[in-house]
Parts: sequence; structure tokens; C-alpha cells
Amino acid sequence: MTRVLLGSGGFRGEARRDFLCAQMREFFGDIQQLLFVPYAGGDYDKYVNLMIDAGFHAGYDLVGIHTFDDAAVAVENAEAVYVGGGNTFRLIDKLHSNGTLQALKQRVAGGMPYMGVSAGSNVACPTMQTTNDMPIVYPPSFDSLHIVPYQLNAHYFDGATFVKHNDAFEQHFGETRLDRIREFHECNDTPVIGLREGSVIVHEHGKALLRGNSCAIFLKGEPAKEVVDGSNLLDYI
Repeated sequence: MTRVLLGSGGFRGEARRDFLCAQMREFFGDIQQLLFVPYAGGDYDKYVNLMIDAGFHAGYDLVGIHTFDDAAVAVENAEAVYVGGGNTFRLIDKLHSNGTLQALKQRVAGGMPYMGVSAGSNVACPTMQTTNDMPIVYPPSFDSLHIVPYQLNAHYFDGATFVKHNDAFEQHFGETRLDRIREFHECNDTPVIGLREGSVIVHEHGKALLRGNSCAIFLKGEPAKEVVDGSNLLDYI
């Protein structure tokens, strides 16, 4: 049974942090330790310490995967895994290069709880091709864990971007998230969920329940669908 908790990001601020930690406690239950994967960041020790200091461990013992001699063995022995955000290209490159991608696939398929936020949510999808990040490294493949049947665009927001110039706001006229997801569907068929800030998806028991804010669902060749908090996203894809 697949058990997955996916967050968009944007959990800064006391209320959103408390919301995320409550979701974590409900999802993970009475386990003791979370194996934290900081590969999307640069300084692994600093990343883990920041997560703990900021209270994003939800009371669990957060242990960095980089502190083990063999990352794949660490996954095989873990109670649960939490994959943090950052740069998705850097994350997927490391997961491929040190063997943790296959280890994670096998453990999650066997029922180990998996949590991802931002980049950690991207790599739960079939591919990482709906990330917002720059390709700062060249991974051997865009293939990801494929433990959920849809793509995520984390930090999704609607409409155009405006920038402040002197005392006025002017439209940036750059690509919107809608533009980029439309381009993805020109070449790919997989449904895309635009997950807004401060939201999570709890994917277990044959459902993918949205909690937090509403989200947008994109199917190839169809208008975007707005889906409200509490919905089973699998009903729409």
C-alpha cells in the first residue's frame, strides 16, 4: 500500500508551519525517526539543522541520509523518509547516482511512508519535468520515483507576475505557470496538479486528498479545473 504525503512548499509563518506539522503527525503516527534527504540543497548539515531549528520536524527525530555510509542501505532500514525541497535537478541527479532512487521505489511500494515538499514532491511523480527549477546539473535521466500517477507543479499560482517600479506595479509579461504547463502537455499526456502554497496531498488508501488551499488540475487538451480543499484528486484525473 502506497502512503505518500506531498507538500507544495510555502510553509513559512507560524500558522502554515503548524498546519504542516499537524499533517505530518497524522500521517506518520507513532514512528520515532524520519530519514531526511537534503540532496536538493547544497550544505546538507546546515539544511538538516535549519529544519530542526525552524520546527519542521514535527517532533520526530530527523536524521540526514548523508550521515550514513551507504544511502541505499539507510533507505532500506528507514521507518519513513522525508525528502526536502530545493533544486529538483540536483536532487534527482543525486538519487540516480547513489542508488537511492530504486531503493526508495521499492520501500514505498512496500508501504514505507514517504513525504516530499517542493522538489521532494516533484520527484514522487513519473518525471521531474514540471519543476520550476534551473538545470544547474545534468542528471542522467528525468525519470523520477513514479509513486503517484500525476505530475506536480509546486508553488503554483495563477495569472501574470507584477513587479514594482518606483511607486507603481507593472506587469512582467514573462511566462506564466499556465503557459509552462500548456507547453508540457504539447509533448506529454500525464495530468498535472498545480499545487498552491501551503497545501498538501495525502495519497493513501486509494485516494489523493487535497488539504489546505484549492489546487488547479490540468488535463491535456482541456481547460484547467479548480478543485477545493478536501477533494479526492483522483476523481478528476
